[in-house]
Amino acid sequence: MLKILFGSLLLINGGLFAFQQGYLDSLIPPSHEPTRLKQQLNPDQLKLVPLASDKPVTEKVATAEPEKTPERVEKVAEVLACTEIGNFDATEAKNFETKLTALALGDRLARRPIQENARYMVYIPPLANKEAADKKAGELKRMGVDDFFVIQDHSALQWGVSLGIFKSEEAARNHLAALNQKGVRSARVGTHSVAANKFAFQLRRIDAATKSGVDKIREGFPRQEWRECSNPPAA
Repeated sequence: MLKILFGSLLLINGGLFAFQQGYLDSLIPPSHEPTRLKQQLNPDQLKLVPLASDKPVTEKVATAEPEKTPERVEKVAEVLACTEIGNFDATEAKNFETKLTALALGDRLARRPIQENARYMVYIPPLANKEAADKKAGELKRMGVDDFFVIQDHSALQWGVSLGIFKSEEAARNHLAALNQKGVRSARVGTHSVAANKFAFQLRRIDAATKSGVDKIREGFPRQEWRECSNPPAA
Protein backbone atom coordinates (compact mmCIF):
# COMPACT_ATOMS: atom_id res chain seq x y z
CA MET A 1 0.00 0.00 0.00
CA LEU A 2 2.80 2.38 0.86
CA LYS A 3 4.46 1.59 -2.43
CA ILE A 4 1.33 2.57 -4.33
CA LEU A 5 1.02 5.89 -2.42
CA PHE A 6 4.68 6.66 -2.91
CA GLY A 7 4.42 5.89 -6.63
CA SER A 8 1.40 8.19 -6.99
CA LEU A 9 3.26 11.09 -5.37
CA LEU A 10 6.20 10.61 -7.71
CA LEU A 11 3.90 10.55 -10.70
CA ILE A 12 2.14 13.78 -9.63
CA ASN A 13 5.41 15.59 -8.93
CA GLY A 14 6.80 14.42 -12.25
CA GLY A 15 3.74 15.73 -14.09
CA LEU A 16 4.02 19.15 -12.44
CA PHE A 17 7.69 19.36 -13.31
CA ALA A 18 7.03 18.41 -16.96
CA PHE A 19 4.27 21.04 -17.20
CA GLN A 20 6.48 23.76 -15.77
CA GLN A 21 9.27 22.90 -18.15
CA GLY A 22 6.97 23.00 -21.21
CA TYR A 23 7.29 19.29 -22.01
CA LEU A 24 3.52 19.01 -22.28
CA ASP A 25 3.01 22.01 -24.66
CA SER A 26 2.13 19.80 -27.61
CA LEU A 27 -0.75 18.37 -25.62
CA ILE A 28 -2.35 21.82 -24.83
CA PRO A 29 -4.50 23.66 -27.48
CA PRO A 30 -2.88 26.96 -28.78
CA SER A 31 -5.82 29.14 -27.68
CA HIS A 32 -5.01 28.31 -24.06
CA GLU A 33 -1.36 29.36 -24.28
CA PRO A 34 -0.54 33.07 -24.41
CA THR A 35 3.17 32.47 -24.93
CA ARG A 36 2.71 30.33 -28.02
CA LEU A 37 0.12 32.73 -29.38
CA LYS A 38 2.59 35.60 -29.23
CA GLN A 39 5.15 33.49 -31.10
CA GLN A 40 2.67 32.55 -33.87
CA LEU A 41 1.39 36.11 -34.50
CA ASN A 42 4.83 37.68 -35.02
CA PRO A 43 3.79 41.03 -33.55
CA ASP A 44 6.75 42.85 -35.15
CA GLN A 45 5.22 42.16 -38.59
CA LEU A 46 1.69 43.11 -37.63
CA LYS A 47 0.13 46.24 -39.27
CA LEU A 48 -3.11 47.76 -38.07
CA VAL A 49 -5.40 48.85 -40.92
CA PRO A 50 -7.92 51.51 -39.66
CA LEU A 51 -11.50 50.97 -40.70
CA ALA A 52 -13.42 53.75 -42.47
CA SER A 53 -15.44 54.26 -39.35
CA ASP A 54 -12.25 54.77 -37.36
CA LYS A 55 -11.42 58.14 -38.95
CA PRO A 56 -10.40 60.59 -36.30
CA VAL A 57 -13.25 62.81 -35.28
CA THR A 58 -12.63 66.32 -34.07
CA GLU A 59 -15.01 67.05 -31.30
CA LYS A 60 -16.11 70.64 -31.05
CA VAL A 61 -15.93 71.82 -27.51
CA ALA A 62 -18.61 74.32 -26.74
CA THR A 63 -17.00 77.38 -25.29
CA ALA A 64 -19.05 79.72 -23.24
CA GLU A 65 -19.52 83.02 -25.01
CA PRO A 66 -18.66 86.03 -22.94
CA GLU A 67 -21.69 87.47 -21.33
CA LYS A 68 -23.08 90.28 -23.41
CA THR A 69 -23.12 93.62 -21.75
CA PRO A 70 -26.75 94.72 -21.51
CA GLU A 71 -27.49 97.62 -23.77
CA ARG A 72 -28.14 100.86 -22.01
CA VAL A 73 -31.85 101.12 -21.47
CA GLU A 74 -33.18 104.52 -22.31
CA LYS A 75 -34.91 106.00 -19.32
CA VAL A 76 -38.62 106.30 -19.89
CA ALA A 77 -39.87 109.79 -19.27
CA GLU A 78 -41.89 110.07 -16.09
CA VAL A 79 -45.60 110.49 -16.69
CA LEU A 80 -47.47 112.65 -14.20
CA ALA A 81 -50.82 111.15 -13.23
CA CYS A 82 -52.34 114.51 -12.33
CA THR A 83 -50.99 117.98 -11.62
CA GLU A 84 -52.75 121.30 -11.20
CA ILE A 85 -52.11 125.00 -11.89
CA GLY A 86 -54.07 127.85 -10.33
CA ASN A 87 -55.77 129.87 -9.22
CA PHE A 88 -56.85 132.08 -12.16
CA ASP A 89 -59.51 134.74 -12.27
CA ALA A 90 -61.99 134.50 -15.14
CA THR A 91 -59.95 136.64 -17.56
CA GLU A 92 -56.63 134.90 -16.80
CA ALA A 93 -58.25 131.48 -17.08
CA LYS A 94 -59.57 132.23 -20.57
CA ASN A 95 -56.19 133.57 -21.64
CA PHE A 96 -54.29 130.59 -20.25
CA GLU A 97 -56.64 128.05 -21.78
CA THR A 98 -56.35 129.69 -25.20
CA LYS A 99 -52.55 129.43 -25.09
CA LEU A 100 -52.75 125.75 -24.10
CA THR A 101 -54.60 124.84 -27.31
CA ALA A 102 -51.26 124.73 -29.15
CA LEU A 103 -50.28 121.68 -27.04
CA ALA A 104 -53.34 119.68 -28.14
CA LEU A 105 -53.94 118.28 -24.65
CA GLY A 106 -57.48 117.11 -25.43
CA ASP A 107 -59.09 115.18 -22.58
CA ARG A 108 -55.85 115.43 -20.56
CA LEU A 109 -56.84 119.01 -19.65
CA ALA A 110 -59.69 119.84 -17.29
CA ARG A 111 -60.82 123.18 -15.87
CA ARG A 112 -62.48 123.34 -12.47
CA PRO A 113 -63.97 126.19 -10.41
CA ILE A 114 -62.53 127.04 -7.01
CA GLN A 115 -64.06 129.08 -4.21
CA GLU A 116 -61.05 131.03 -3.00
CA ASN A 117 -60.89 132.59 0.45
CA ALA A 118 -59.43 136.01 1.12
CA ARG A 119 -55.65 136.26 0.82
CA TYR A 120 -53.05 138.78 1.90
CA MET A 121 -50.22 140.26 -0.09
CA VAL A 122 -46.91 141.73 0.92
CA TYR A 123 -46.13 144.34 -1.74
CA ILE A 124 -44.45 147.59 -2.67
CA PRO A 125 -47.05 150.12 -3.90
CA PRO A 126 -47.15 151.04 -7.61
CA LEU A 127 -44.23 153.06 -8.95
CA ALA A 128 -44.33 155.71 -11.67
CA ASN A 129 -43.66 153.41 -14.64
CA LYS A 130 -41.98 150.22 -15.80
CA GLU A 131 -38.49 151.72 -15.61
CA ALA A 132 -39.00 152.70 -11.97
CA ALA A 133 -40.41 149.25 -11.16
CA ASP A 134 -37.42 147.52 -12.80
CA LYS A 135 -35.05 149.76 -10.83
CA LYS A 136 -36.76 148.75 -7.60
CA ALA A 137 -36.46 145.10 -8.62
CA GLY A 138 -32.70 145.57 -8.99
CA GLU A 139 -32.50 147.08 -5.49
CA LEU A 140 -34.36 144.09 -4.05
CA LYS A 141 -31.92 141.66 -5.64
CA ARG A 142 -28.98 143.51 -4.13
CA MET A 143 -30.65 143.19 -0.71
CA GLY A 144 -30.86 139.42 -1.19
CA VAL A 145 -34.57 139.25 -2.03
CA ASP A 146 -35.29 136.92 -4.94
CA ASP A 147 -38.92 135.91 -4.50
CA PHE A 148 -40.87 138.77 -6.10
CA PHE A 149 -42.40 139.91 -9.38
CA VAL A 150 -43.31 143.22 -10.96
CA ILE A 151 -47.10 143.59 -11.37
CA GLN A 152 -47.73 144.39 -15.02
CA ASP A 153 -51.46 143.71 -15.45
CA HIS A 154 -53.89 146.59 -15.88
CA SER A 155 -54.97 146.73 -12.25
CA ALA A 156 -54.74 149.27 -9.47
CA LEU A 157 -51.36 147.76 -8.51
CA GLN A 158 -49.75 148.02 -11.96
CA TRP A 159 -45.97 148.66 -11.66
CA GLY A 160 -46.05 147.69 -8.03
CA VAL A 161 -43.92 144.77 -6.76
CA SER A 162 -45.47 141.66 -5.22
CA LEU A 163 -43.31 140.10 -2.49
CA GLY A 164 -45.59 137.20 -1.62
CA ILE A 165 -49.21 136.15 -1.23
CA PHE A 166 -50.37 134.39 1.95
CA LYS A 167 -53.48 132.63 3.21
CA SER A 168 -53.47 134.44 6.55
CA GLU A 169 -52.68 137.98 7.62
CA GLU A 170 -50.36 136.67 10.33
CA ALA A 171 -48.18 134.84 7.80
CA ALA A 172 -48.04 137.96 5.63
CA ARG A 173 -46.91 140.14 8.55
CA ASN A 174 -44.23 137.62 9.56
CA HIS A 175 -42.86 137.80 6.01
CA LEU A 176 -42.92 141.60 6.09
CA ALA A 177 -40.87 141.56 9.31
CA ALA A 178 -38.26 139.32 7.65
CA LEU A 179 -38.04 141.72 4.69
CA ASN A 180 -37.60 144.70 7.03
CA GLN A 181 -34.56 142.95 8.51
CA LYS A 182 -33.03 142.81 5.02
CA GLY A 183 -33.55 146.54 4.58
CA VAL A 184 -36.82 146.60 2.65
CA ARG A 185 -38.71 149.60 4.06
CA SER A 186 -41.37 150.46 1.49
CA ALA A 187 -43.26 147.14 1.63
CA ARG A 188 -46.65 146.74 3.29
CA VAL A 189 -49.42 144.18 3.84
CA GLY A 190 -52.74 144.45 2.01
CA THR A 191 -55.72 142.32 1.07
CA HIS A 192 -54.96 140.55 -2.16
CA SER A 193 -58.41 139.18 -2.81
CA VAL A 194 -61.72 138.67 -1.11
CA ALA A 195 -63.63 135.43 -1.35
CA ALA A 196 -64.11 134.90 -5.07
CA ASN A 197 -64.65 132.32 -7.73
CA LYS A 198 -61.38 131.25 -9.35
CA PHE A 199 -60.37 128.51 -11.74
CA ALA A 200 -57.67 125.87 -11.74
CA PHE A 201 -56.45 123.65 -14.59
CA GLN A 202 -55.70 119.99 -14.05
CA LEU A 203 -53.43 118.14 -16.45
CA ARG A 204 -53.40 114.35 -16.51
CA ARG A 205 -50.99 111.77 -17.97
CA ILE A 206 -48.46 114.33 -19.23
CA ASP A 207 -44.78 113.58 -19.78
CA ALA A 208 -41.79 115.81 -19.03
CA ALA A 209 -41.75 117.34 -22.52
CA THR A 210 -45.42 118.37 -22.29
CA LYS A 211 -44.92 119.78 -18.79
CA SER A 212 -42.01 121.84 -20.10
CA GLY A 213 -44.29 123.27 -22.81
CA VAL A 214 -46.92 124.19 -20.22
CA ASP A 215 -44.21 125.79 -18.07
CA LYS A 216 -43.24 128.13 -20.88
CA ILE A 217 -46.85 129.29 -21.12
CA ARG A 218 -47.10 129.58 -17.31
CA GLU A 219 -44.21 132.07 -17.31
CA GLY A 220 -46.70 134.64 -18.58
CA PHE A 221 -48.77 134.04 -15.44
CA PRO A 222 -46.17 134.43 -12.66
CA ARG A 223 -48.67 134.24 -9.80
CA GLN A 224 -49.75 130.72 -10.78
CA GLU A 225 -47.93 127.68 -9.42
CA TRP A 226 -47.93 123.92 -9.90
CA ARG A 227 -49.41 121.78 -7.14
CA GLU A 228 -50.78 118.28 -6.64
CA CYS A 229 -54.32 117.62 -7.71
CA SER A 230 -56.50 118.05 -4.61
CA ASN A 231 -59.64 116.78 -6.35
CA PRO A 232 -58.63 114.93 -9.55
CA PRO A 233 -61.35 114.42 -12.17
CA ALA A 234 -62.85 110.99 -12.61
CA ALA A 235 -61.08 108.72 -15.11
